[in-house]
Amino acid sequence: MTNEATCRIDVWLWRARFVKTRSMAAALVERGVVRLTHAGRQTRLDKPSRCVHVGDGLTFMVGPRLIDLTVEGLGERRGPAEEARALYALIEAN
Repeated sequence: MTNEATCRIDVWLWRARFVKTRSMAAALVERGVVRLTHAGRQTRLDKPSRCVHVGDGLTFMVGPRLIDLTVEGLGERRGPAEEARALYALIEAN
């Protein structure tokens, strides 16, 4: 594959079913609570248009829960919960 596959962070959070709508995902990112680790560098995401890649690490808060995960897939659609769980591997969940 010559082109590296990417997905917008708001779309990915929605496909992985961490939020109910893309606008809720965008608001989560705009609040600055999503941190991305890509190629060993951690950055706080500030725009919903930022891209994630397979292998990236994400850390964010959803309600009272801290979620730390690795992106395992980008997905093609917002499918059933079983399909959504295949998009990530949890590292730690509090």
